[in-house]
Amino acid sequence: MSTRFETKIVIVLRDDLAGWQRSNVVAFLASGIAATVPELIGEPYADADGTAYAPMFRQPVVVLEGDAGTVRAAHRRAVDRGLRVPVFTADLFATGGDEENRAAVAAVPREELDLVGVAVHAPRNAADKITKGARMSG
Repeated sequence: MSTRFETKIVIVLRDDLAGWQRSNVVAFLASGIAATVPELIGEPYADADGTAYAPMFRQPVVVLEGDAGTVRAAHRRAVDRGLRVPVFTADLFATGGDEENRAAVAAVPREELDLVGVAVHAPRNAADKITKGARMSG
């Protein structure tokens, strides 16, 4: 049974990332959405033997990709709509932790961020407009 959600979670990645970078960026950006919109998290899971598992998002996460301009455009459109979005910059691949990550982003003006990924949670039509030009990852 297919469920149509009123909102979308979309991650847009730069298309020139190495495999390990893509996985790392998706994980970090998804955590930003989960931290910002905790009501997106469902109930804990359990298997038939009663083993408990952690909860996850209630809805799918769509991963798209595009060139650097596409990622910048998605970021700009999201910020222009007043959305608080998680970002991942190329500089974060060389940092060692949360404080260094925040300092690396804080050191660069918004229009000069070397974005490799951005995540969005928004109403479906807004998310589609924000991520226009990005294509399915794969």
